[in-house]
Amino acid sequence: MTIHTEWYRIFMYAAQFGNLTKAGQMLHMTQPSVSYAIKQLEEALGMTLFDRLSKGVRLTQEGQLLFEHVKLAFAHLDTGEKQMRQLKQFKDGQVRIGANGAIIKDILLPKLDLFHQSYPDIHVRLIQNRTSLIVQHLKEGKLDIGFIHLPLDDSELAIKYTAPLRNCFVVGARYRELAEYVVTTAQLLTIPLLLLSAGSRTRSFVEQWFSRQGYTIDADIELNSLEMLAVFAERGYGAAFVPRSYVEAELARGVLFELHTEVPIDDRQFGIATRRDLTLSLPTAKFLELFQHEA
Repeated sequence: MTIHTEWYRIFMYAAQFGNLTKAGQMLHMTQPSVSYAIKQLEEALGMTLFDRLSKGVRLTQEGQLLFEHVKLAFAHLDTGEKQMRQLKQFKDGQVRIGANGAIIKDILLPKLDLFHQSYPDIHVRLIQNRTSLIVQHLKEGKLDIGFIHLPLDDSELAIKYTAPLRNCFVVGARYRELAEYVVTTAQLLTIPLLLLSAGSRTRSFVEQWFSRQGYTIDADIELNSLEMLAVFAERGYGAAFVPRSYVEAELARGVLFELHTEVPIDDRQFGIATRRDLTLSLPTAKFLELFQHEA
């Protein structure tokens, strides 16, 4: 015999009140309907759950044992329903994001500020990494959203919004005179190059820029942090290749200077990637709404 979940709910109310009529009133059922449901449950389990008394019912030992489990089960269900309501009201939940340094500072952080102000109860988890690892973590289900450099051709991922990122070479006061006129690529190569570590999308991008002009380059100083590239450039170690927006404050203060290259540096595109086959959580979908105007 199939046991219906509602029988357990009726059983729980009868156990709590010790009276079938009272249980029926609370459940908006008649007393005979309550009695019938309990009888069906007893027959399905093959044991007596209540002793019938002149003024109500009392749990048997077996009934008491079952009651403890049923009470706990419905408490879990109630907790689950409460959490679902909190999720709908954006009072619970999390958003797991992967991005790299430039995108975090210039694209992601302003939106995170807005999101946190509007939904302070949503927990944001942010991991800084390169595009290849962000893509891997998306596929493994460790991230909900990945802010990645494009192009990217991956059938498992959907790119929802894109926007340009401008890159440039910057130098400190030691090489300031180079910023006063347009520099050729050959002139640029007369000073040390400060680049992100090999294998990063940014490193590959600048290597391709030089390659199209017939040059193969090596980094004089290779770092895995945009912040450190800017620091080394400011201290006069050479020309750092960085997103322009990442060093706007330093450019405005006059501690870094942008080089104007004879061969233009194309804007790069970044995209927001999600798993194509997964439904976005409510908090994740709400967060992505902040980027709709970027499309």
